[in-house]
Amino acid sequence: MLQVENLCKRYRGIPAIRNINFRVGAGEIVGYLGPNGSGKSTTVKIITAMLKPNDGRVLFEGRNILDDLPRFRASLGYVPEEAHVYTHLSGLEYLQLIGRLRELSESLIESRANRMLELFGLRSWRYTPLSSYSKGMKQRVLIASALMHDPKLLVFDEPLSGLDVVSARLFKDLLDELAAAGKAILYISHALEVVEQVCDRVIVIAQGTIRADASPAELKQMMHLADLESVFAQLVQQVDTKATAIELLQTMSSHHA
Repeated sequence: MLQVENLCKRYRGIPAIRNINFRVGAGEIVGYLGPNGSGKSTTVKIITAMLKPNDGRVLFEGRNILDDLPRFRASLGYVPEEAHVYTHLSGLEYLQLIGRLRELSESLIESRANRMLELFGLRSWRYTPLSSYSKGMKQRVLIASALMHDPKLLVFDEPLSGLDVVSARLFKDLLDELAAAGKAILYISHALEVVEQVCDRVIVIAQGTIRADASPAELKQMMHLADLESVFAQLVQQVDTKATAIELLQTMSSHHA
């Protein structure tokens, strides 16, 4: 369904990503992991058509997304990492706005928006301005807005950010149901234990290139490691965090100028 081919992006001649290739099929949840500055955000911006690559292309259902952007956007649901919402709008007004931008009928907007707010535990807040919502509540509205038009492709960037335990559990169950309904899901996250639970495949990116693309179980088996966190640390060649923590403590308590 989604196919990323040889993506390259340079900023002032410096490559942010190089030769990024992967695919996400219908009914598949694919994790996209990498440390800060690895090229995750650049990839996501290109996939969501906010940024154009220097080389390579993104295909959706076999067609270059740039050939018919309105068609692609109508099939895409996106939850960005930063919750930028129109804070003067209420939760209901925000979903109504999204529904109108997606050209849904008014009756469908009303029924879907109200039902979604209820299911996300926000019914009593539906007329309250978003400026009064907590981070987790705004996040639930963003997830609802990404689902309003029943998209085929979903891109979730740190979707659990700010969610409480119950909302996070609901979201994980929702992911399963979305995949079972044939949606293609790209899941960008730092929460490795969640990725291990929900993703069919995991792509690891570091320093702008893909280091691995396999199921969590295969990654652990290939590298003879017990958990995804250890695999991730090896693949991205992270620093010895324990040693660094000890040095930081020593630096704090040192008396030398």
